[in-house]
Amino acid sequence: MLAVRARHQRGEFRLDVDFTAAKTGVTALFGRSGAGKTTVINFIAGLERPDSGYIAAAGKVLFDSTNAIDLPPEHRGIGYVFQDDRLFPHFKVHGNLSYGMPQPNGSRFDRIVGLLELEPLLRRYPRDLSGGERQRVAIGRALLSGPDFLVMDEPLSGLDRKLSENLLAYIEKLPGETDTPVIYVSHSLEEVMRLADYLVIIEGGGVAAAGIADEVMNRREAIPHLGVSTQAPY
Repeated sequence: MLAVRARHQRGEFRLDVDFTAAKTGVTALFGRSGAGKTTVINFIAGLERPDSGYIAAAGKVLFDSTNAIDLPPEHRGIGYVFQDDRLFPHFKVHGNLSYGMPQPNGSRFDRIVGLLELEPLLRRYPRDLSGGERQRVAIGRALLSGPDFLVMDEPLSGLDRKLSENLLAYIEKLPGETDTPVIYVSHSLEEVMRLADYLVIIEGGGVAAAGIADEVMNRREAIPHLGVSTQAPY
């Protein structure tokens, strides 16, 4: 399980969140642009430091301001898939994937390559791939690091609808096929409805609602934050 309590002040913007993420499946952090979603996952991954709080994942304390614990990113067990793929342009796909592995593991490598259908791409450079293919490689590299949680920051950003649909089909399979829980950040209700098992709505730097996705989406008080109209369609 992932537990997050974090407070942070940045200029006029104040972030104050407290939630837990499911230990299986997909937990979606949903909200408008600027709500604080990416800042939250950067706190989880150790790319940013909150002013105060407590973050623990898979039984390991990642950050605890009271006890001066702040693990470096490489020791947190968090795989991160960014909006842009951030692949090494001078490495072929095989090299990019291998870079993420803490130690050689041929069977795991083959399993992830098969799951994401990367075999035909292994000898190609990132410049020769489509946007969706590059993101599949980025997902594979993150998974091959053996993370306790996989964090995905709007991975469909910049992709057209066809590529987005194709990539979503792969993402849907990840938790069940890899036993790796996913934290999925999005401002797309369509993506959230398709992927989320557990839903956390971030609004204005705080948690507006959290819980099992279907239940949250049916709560009247959560509807305004989902951007769903309560008006009759006539």
